[in-house]
Amino acid sequence: MARRYDPDRRQRIIDAAIAVVGERGIAGLSHRSVAAAADVPLGSTTYHFATLDELLSAALRQVNGEWMADFARWVDGIDLAAPLADEVAALVEGTLAGDRSRVELEYELYLAALRHEAVRPIAAECLDEMVRLLGRRIGDERTARAVVAFTDGLVLQHLLTGQPFEPAVVRDGLAGVLG
Repeated sequence: MARRYDPDRRQRIIDAAIAVVGERGIAGLSHRSVAAAADVPLGSTTYHFATLDELLSAALRQVNGEWMADFARWVDGIDLAAPLADEVAALVEGTLAGDRSRVELEYELYLAALRHEAVRPIAAECLDEMVRLLGRRIGDERTARAVVAFTDGLVLQHLLTGQPFEPAVVRDGLAGVLG
């Protein structure tokens, strides 16, 4: 039997891995579950990604790319005349008001770095790029690192607790952190 020409197979496998994690969490990620979701033979997943860490890394890179594009747009739109705390409150509010399943997926993949050492550098690269972009825009990388950490923590806490978003609390909290 002739081999089927399928130039998009690797990308379909990555997309399927992202879908599997979105539906079942990291615990549901396996070559078998991804093969079924991508409608490819099991051997295709292991051909393109010898280990689950390789597949997880590819999925995180793709999701990070999408997140970074959104973050870069936010950074470009920052009103430098407005208080930074107001701009950050708007970012957090927009993130939480958006597609919750997407945000949960982003954090699920991001936090996978806690247990998957191979994924840690990818998560770290994303954080460093966020700091670089924001630092370049506001002129202070140390402040940018604090803002990124604060924002990450806020979003994660809201995802975990389901508490209502209060922009004033974010503004006051960030003002306190930044002095």
